[in-house]
Amino acid sequence: LEELPGTVSRVQAFNSLISVFQYRARWIDPDDHTPFVEMIIGVNGAGKTTTIAKLARRYQQEGKSVILGAGDTFRAAAIEQLSRWAERLEIPIVATRQGHDPSAVVYDTIQSALAKGIDRVIIDTAGRLHTQTNLAEELKKMVRVADKALPGAPHRKMLILDGTQGSSTVNQAKAFDAMIGIDGIIITKLDGTAKGGSILTIADELKMPIYYIGTGETPEDLIPFKANEYVNMILDEIFSPA
Repeated sequence: LEELPGTVSRVQAFNSLISVFQYRARWIDPDDHTPFVEMIIGVNGAGKTTTIAKLARRYQQEGKSVILGAGDTFRAAAIEQLSRWAERLEIPIVATRQGHDPSAVVYDTIQSALAKGIDRVIIDTAGRLHTQTNLAEELKKMVRVADKALPGAPHRKMLILDGTQGSSTVNQAKAFDAMIGIDGIIITKLDGTAKGGSILTIADELKMPIYYIGTGETPEDLIPFKANEYVNMILDEIFSPA
């Protein structure tokens, strides 16, 4: 990339890079459904629980009511962490004990949202890819049960990817997509400038819409991803005078 200024114009470089993001993807609008149900997918350590809190906070700021479902029943710590976030954000949560059926959490969370007229349902899931077969069956069952509780749910299956992990994230994404089909991506652990080259790699390899990037630890640190701004930021670095 550093050699670009000598060989192509900025406009040529912009057109080339922006084309990476111009694939045909199904963009899903949460306002099309009430309640809007989304499942959050991703490996442990990618920032899943924190991202759920950020999404919930974002919906609150948009004036929407939110309920969480602690569907990662494989880890007691995940249930506890999500419960703490729910308390901090003052939103309801459906949680059970470690080892319980996560599909029951899905069903109960959606039923609660329907009964209370809640706008947004965010459901956590387990992320233990090393036991892939078990996880695949668990996730498929959660999707089936969501559809039983509310036909058409989950409306969006969002994958959380660690922006610092490079090509391994692409393999993770392909594995999860093969299991249940992924609708969109949130990339975490990027600094405020979002210069992570992993964004380009992920977009180019996966052809999935990137909805948000996570840039910090607070609930406000979730930024809608805008391809134009991102590409211009990269080109500012390359084409700026020394």
